[in-house]
Amino acid sequence: MQKMFLARLAPPLFVVIWATGFIVARTIAPYAEPLTFLLVRYVLAGLVLALVVVAARASFPRTGREWRDGLIAGVLLHGFYLGAVFWSVKHGLPAGIMALVAGLQPLVTGLLARPLLGEHVSPRRWLGIGLGFAGAGLVVLPKLGGGIPPLALGVGVLGMLSITLGTIWQKRTAAAADLRVNALVQYIGAAAVTVPMVLLSEQGHMDFTLPLWLSLVWAVFGLSIGAIGLLLFLIRHGAVTGVATLLYLVPPVSALMAYVLFGETLSLVQMLGMGLAALGVAVASRA
Repeated sequence: MQKMFLARLAPPLFVVIWATGFIVARTIAPYAEPLTFLLVRYVLAGLVLALVVVAARASFPRTGREWRDGLIAGVLLHGFYLGAVFWSVKHGLPAGIMALVAGLQPLVTGLLARPLLGEHVSPRRWLGIGLGFAGAGLVVLPKLGGGIPPLALGVGVLGMLSITLGTIWQKRTAAAADLRVNALVQYIGAAAVTVPMVLLSEQGHMDFTLPLWLSLVWAVFGLSIGAIGLLLFLIRHGAVTGVATLLYLVPPVSALMAYVLFGETLSLVQMLGMGLAALGVAVASRA
């Protein structure tokens, strides 16, 4: 009964928490370099999870293969994906374009799920994926514009492919892993790959003001532990295409949050897009 309740609560809760990541990224922009912020977030999340694992007396990975699987998942799901998103936006890729690129993930996941996982994607789910992408596109449409730097766009596409492959890798390799231990190993991998990116491209600047502290606390506990824990739970208990389709609800929820917190406007087109994205997710989830 408890697992059934969590299975019903997890998808909407994941979407809401995941959407706050864009609010955090906007909030910390004046106070910290993005990759430096991500590195600190990974390290702190890893320390918190290490305390949880030790307190729970959970077993750390016993084989090199278990360590390898968790580290690779961390590099793909966190290190390369978030690093690519933050780097692309910092180097001139409009946030709306990045959102559209990220919106390609369910499409790519659907294409790869059968050859890599043996998952069949039904016509109804494909319809939901298409509707969701169209809705997400309408939500970000008013934010599009300006030049598109080719390099930043390319890095953004690589980030989208990274989280897609990370989701599939997690599904293939972590069926029996303790999710707390698995997440800890993932953040070790994410931190390890982010360190050279910080050294090569940033000066490690962070201005520890109250907004930055609050954003960091939420990024560690809300996003890195809460949202990622829900994501790993959803990947374990559902089809990867269904999980990926949930991400279509992130742009609408983020737009609502920005409307409330920052006074950003919501056009009729965006509101129609929100409804279409929700319809797409509903159709794909019932497939």
